[in-house]
Amino acid sequence: MTSEITLFVNPTAGRGRGARAAQPAASALRDAGFSVRTILGEDADDALRRARDAVAEGTGALIAVGGDGLMSLALQAVAGTPTPLGVVAVGTGNDFARALDLPIRDPAAAGRVVADALKGGPVREIDLGRVGDRWFGSVLASGFDSRVNDRGNRMRWVGGRFKYDLAILAELAAFKPITYRITLDNGPAHEIEATLIAVGNGTAYGGGMRICADAVMDDGLFDVTVVGECSRTTLLKVFPQVYKGTHLSHPVVSVHRVSSITLEAAGITAYADGEPLGGLPLTATCVPRAVRVLGAASPARSTGD
Repeated sequence: MTSEITLFVNPTAGRGRGARAAQPAASALRDAGFSVRTILGEDADDALRRARDAVAEGTGALIAVGGDGLMSLALQAVAGTPTPLGVVAVGTGNDFARALDLPIRDPAAAGRVVADALKGGPVREIDLGRVGDRWFGSVLASGFDSRVNDRGNRMRWVGGRFKYDLAILAELAAFKPITYRITLDNGPAHEIEATLIAVGNGTAYGGGMRICADAVMDDGLFDVTVVGECSRTTLLKVFPQVYKGTHLSHPVVSVHRVSSITLEAAGITAYADGEPLGGLPLTATCVPRAVRVLGAASPARSTGD
């Protein structure tokens, strides 16, 4: 007997790659013996409603075909349910798939990975971040990086990581430190001057910027990267290191591992998984084992002493 699974497709992801990717992904799944239905939405709200309906009706898996924006929508549908998530990453950034070492821009291979997992292959239970009723899988950005995101999202004429590089340069012209009030876990609130605070369940945002490079997606904790008050010159030196994750050793950078964080700052919009959450203040909580991801193997861990 075959199990019905659901392809959740963004036809506009990666300048049309979403629509083109659906067919080879579906073919790989059907070849493996699965019955596949496809759902599209007229807009994000309609797409999410359809995905939630599929989960409520008992689909065997929700397979998201698109970029990080669609992965974010899919997480809203499956988080906290037994329905596993498959990832066919064909967008621009694909940070969620990168963090889980899943195929990127190869929908047939991604379909085979999902099919193998559904037949007994690796399935990884990962943590998710939660802010109110919104879930996120990768990074919550606030500060300089969220302002870069604002500007990058307005740059319709250029795509990929390059637009974020351009947005960084543009935002530097108006750069000044931000006064935050932060609370880590149940500790006291305190004020700091910082350039940005990134809350990482995953490692990266912006198409490979490894802002929370050491984050582990199933340790029950966020990695909170704080880039402290610094000059434009220092920021220009530090930010290119983000692509390799080597910025974490810089003196202006600190990392905190916590299960929850409250952020307050005037005039700052937060983004999670590249999608706007709204203005600060907010509280983010790490929810352990909130979703099962098909084909994502757990990383090797050091046993230590």
